[in-house]
Amino acid sequence: MTYDELTFTSGGVPLHGWHFTGAGDTLAGETGRPVVVMAHGFGGTKDSGLEPFAVGLAKAGLDVLAFDYRGFGASEGQPRQQVRIADQVDDYRAAIAAAAKLPGVDPRRVVLWGVSLAGGHVLSAAAHRDDVAAVVALTPLVDGMAAARLAAKHVPVSAMARSTAAGIRSKVSAARGRDAVTMPIVGRPGEMAALSLPGQYEDYLAIAGPTWRNEVDATVGFELGRLKAGKDAEHVTAPLLVQVADFDRGAPVDAAMKAAFAGRAEVRHYPCDHFDVWPGADWFEPALAHQVSFLTRHLRPGSDA
Repeated sequence: MTYDELTFTSGGVPLHGWHFTGAGDTLAGETGRPVVVMAHGFGGTKDSGLEPFAVGLAKAGLDVLAFDYRGFGASEGQPRQQVRIADQVDDYRAAIAAAAKLPGVDPRRVVLWGVSLAGGHVLSAAAHRDDVAAVVALTPLVDGMAAARLAAKHVPVSAMARSTAAGIRSKVSAARGRDAVTMPIVGRPGEMAALSLPGQYEDYLAIAGPTWRNEVDATVGFELGRLKAGKDAEHVTAPLLVQVADFDRGAPVDAAMKAAFAGRAEVRHYPCDHFDVWPGADWFEPALAHQVSFLTRHLRPGSDA
């Protein structure tokens, strides 16, 4: 399945997106098809594993707009490779507006889809809105402090100390008008990287696309420490699907379940780790099938699911 390329702006910055047109008219209403707005998780780009999800949803009759955050992938914006949660949530809001204007789309049936860190972003972006028709949060990261406590169980203290020191140096460098200090997004055990548990290096590189860079501003730890997206779940009025990897070493399961309860979500569990729901892994097909089932139930014209 092919897609059309497009750009839209967020905070004055041009963002790059792909538009997949939904197949058939199963979900089409009088004013058009529903549309899914989709972005990647921590440090990811849309060409790093999102396309198979987008194609699966498009084949089910939903349009999809997949996009890169400012400073990442094919989108513009400076500084590059810097995770700023508030800006990324604003990018989702800008993408909602862009998706609503796509040809053949029903602007009142916009779906927010997010994975990992973006699974938290979609809760924040959907909160207090009545123009979001459904939300899908796949292995969501919703609580930064809970994630830090989980990491402390698996990552050596020395490695966490090196990452923290790099973050401090980056803050000092930025204050002096110099370039940020960066570190790898993912590395092998013992290496300084944002993600360095056994298997994570291989898992991330298995989905990495051509625009992805294994680099992130070292201040990311401080940024994630302020993450509290789970608190927005109670303000999401749209139908919510939360998909949990029960042995997730990156996104704390208890925090995801608290958010799911607050958001009155439908919950699906998978006996796997964080990356095992991605294309090529064992639990990708079940995770995608549950997304299709959930969205078709709630978005089929005349449905009262």
